[in-house]
Amino acid sequence: MTLRHMKIYVAVYRHCNVTRAAEELHLAQPSVSLAIKELEEYYGIRLFERMGRRILPTEGGKEFFGYALHIVSLFDEMEQRVKNWDAVGNVRIGASITIGTQILPDLLQQLRVQAPEVRIEVAINKSDVIQQKVLENGVDIGLIENQIPHRDLCTVPFMRDNLCAIIPPGHPLEFEKSVSLEQLAEYPFLMRERGSAGREILDGCFEMKQLNVHPMMESASTRAIVSAVARRIGVAVLPYLLVKKDIQEGRVLQLQLTEPLERNLNIVYHRSKYLTGNMNTFIELCKQYGEEIGHE
Repeated sequence: MTLRHMKIYVAVYRHCNVTRAAEELHLAQPSVSLAIKELEEYYGIRLFERMGRRILPTEGGKEFFGYALHIVSLFDEMEQRVKNWDAVGNVRIGASITIGTQILPDLLQQLRVQAPEVRIEVAINKSDVIQQKVLENGVDIGLIENQIPHRDLCTVPFMRDNLCAIIPPGHPLEFEKSVSLEQLAEYPFLMRERGSAGREILDGCFEMKQLNVHPMMESASTRAIVSAVARRIGVAVLPYLLVKKDIQEGRVLQLQLTEPLERNLNIVYHRSKYLTGNMNTFIELCKQYGEEIGHE
């Protein structure tokens, strides 16, 4: 079995189409079909089910893809490093919006001090997008909030964050020592967009309490929500890390929730990922950062 077979398999899997894979690889379609057939004969399993013009991976095919993808990516990395031995290494980091905004800049600064030669690439997006990038080898290490368990991911919690309620100064709830979600739901609610980690936690709590909450405003921008709260348009529940400065400056007021909403912030990487020295350095920096914040 050759690396060529692996590269062809990865392309076919991604496109679910032999013709498109052949075009991407600049190969004849029969050559691609033959390579898949040889793989299936070699391992004695069916890797794809033929569905008309499309092909869909079997369960065995999905398992094989995880190995093939990382064999190909590791080979490509080796080629780049050996052919350019004096060139610096890369670390590709993905982070959720909360972590990317509030935590990652400090971590990158520390990484620069410890590994000044490293080239850093950063992607900031929703947690589920970053998790998918880790699975597809789009990034080496992800920093995300609560994630969907996946057998191909190694997950290491490195610190905790909590969601807090915010209201404008002068709000009727201003002098409450703590408030419940039921109390907050009586006022216009401003929420992050569906798919964000904080929104998923909040929706889950509303469902458990059988609260039918229709947000007056949904936004992918935390800043837009905070500004709307400050202008007395409604109330919100957001990650404390994202609203800490606004609370300290008095733009909005924080209320303690009667039932605290906490979540882990996690380091995630593929279980088949080869972690370079710089990647391990970054992981250790994340753990140290979490310990220092936890002791403040």
